[in-house]
Amino acid sequence: MVKNKRIQKNGKPIVLITGATGYIGGRLMTVMDRSKYKVRCFVRNPSYIQKKSIKEGEIVQGDILDKESLLGAMEGVEIAYYLVHSMGGSGNNFEELDRIGALNFIECADTAGVKKIVYFGGLGDVSSDLSPHLRSRHEVGEILRGGKAQIIELQASIVIGSGSISFEMIRALVERLPIMITPRWVSTLAQPIAIEDVLQYLKSSGEMDFKGNQVFQIGGTDVVSYGQLMEEYARQRNLKRIMIKVPVLTPRLSSLWLGLITPVYARIGRKLVDSLRNTSIMKDEASREVFAINPKGIKEAISDAIRNEDREFAQTRWSDSMSSSGGDNRWGGEFHGVRIVDIKTRRVSTPMEAAFSPIKEIGGINGWYYANWLWKLRALMDLLAGGIGIRRGRKNPIDFAVGETVDWWRVEAYEKNRRVRFKGEFKLPGRAWLEFEVEPEKKETIIRQTVEFDPRGLLGLVYWYGLLPIHSVMFEGMLDRIVQKAEEEYNEKVN
Repeated sequence: MVKNKRIQKNGKPIVLITGATGYIGGRLMTVMDRSKYKVRCFVRNPSYIQKKSIKEGEIVQGDILDKESLLGAMEGVEIAYYLVHSMGGSGNNFEELDRIGALNFIECADTAGVKKIVYFGGLGDVSSDLSPHLRSRHEVGEILRGGKAQIIELQASIVIGSGSISFEMIRALVERLPIMITPRWVSTLAQPIAIEDVLQYLKSSGEMDFKGNQVFQIGGTDVVSYGQLMEEYARQRNLKRIMIKVPVLTPRLSSLWLGLITPVYARIGRKLVDSLRNTSIMKDEASREVFAINPKGIKEAISDAIRNEDREFAQTRWSDSMSSSGGDNRWGGEFHGVRIVDIKTRRVSTPMEAAFSPIKEIGGINGWYYANWLWKLRALMDLLAGGIGIRRGRKNPIDFAVGETVDWWRVEAYEKNRRVRFKGEFKLPGRAWLEFEVEPEKKETIIRQTVEFDPRGLLGLVYWYGLLPIHSVMFEGMLDRIVQKAEEEYNEKVN
């Protein structure tokens, strides 16, 4: 529920979190929720955050470039977290947008009487030739320190965690390229930090008492190059990779290369590559003495990121940040980290329960509603490859239970008459999930079908795109038949 601009404290001091739909802000939001503070999330699009796991917080719509909305959100705020930047925006004016946002923020904070601002910046030697991104990060810190509120700035290098842009770039490169022609920036030294440690530093910065403004450099226990990070990730994934360093790849060529191999980063391109050339190592270790935090090394950080990937991916629910329009067709695949995600939605004029009814009966003797012969052919291929084929069927033909099998799928998550998530157990070069979800919108119900594929290396990508025309026909046809069946059964019932 989106709240009005002016919200009462209700007995708890209010903490404002900007960038709550972002990678770090979204996780900090859940860490701070149910604490001694009342969390207020400041977002441009509230619909992106409504389904996330925030229980006692508030959501305020606005933009840091809109001073009126920002001032309203800051009413009664004691501590504010500044976790926004414009590097992912369109055009090359992100430095100017960062500057305007910071000036607006500190002006409104002064007007509202905010006591403390915690800012998450970038780690880089100010005496060196900083990239535009890092230069803007440092400038924002300077602007914030020009206000009345106390500023606690945390400067960090690479954040290791499933979903962080630098780590996902490294992961995608290692997963997809057995042999890598690498540019000079793979030798750049950095001091990576685990996302869990970042969240603890941020939380502690808000809770602890400090004298005056403070700048803390934070990082893990290891100083490594990007190449060494790739090697460690490959080791933990049991992948053999060869890296051939080439000094002639310019930032522009490198950005094009990243755009081809890791499509999710094409929007950021050269801005990201420019930052990778800057060494990001702690020169000041005061944070080790001030905070009671023992940061992880890269082995543990990477291991945690890999282990937590499935849980975090399911919790994030990529559909939350995508359009719900009936014409939402994404066949071809949209990359999120190393996974390919295809989402299709349809609208039906039935209640949620009626819309979900055909989904509950899918598989087993009912089949998959469309092109069943293709499903049977896929099952036969799986059987010949030593897999389970289609022999298992389903135990309960009219409902699901977590852990039960449905043909070659296993039910991984189930919310009655709302959502079911299957994990594939057939033979393929990667991992696959299929999810159906229904949700009300005005007088209609939206049925959302999500197909996820985690390809293993180049073979996995060849498999996905090689079968893309067939998959498109199978899954589109299945969703259309589900819609048709839901409407027919509901009309028969009411008539």
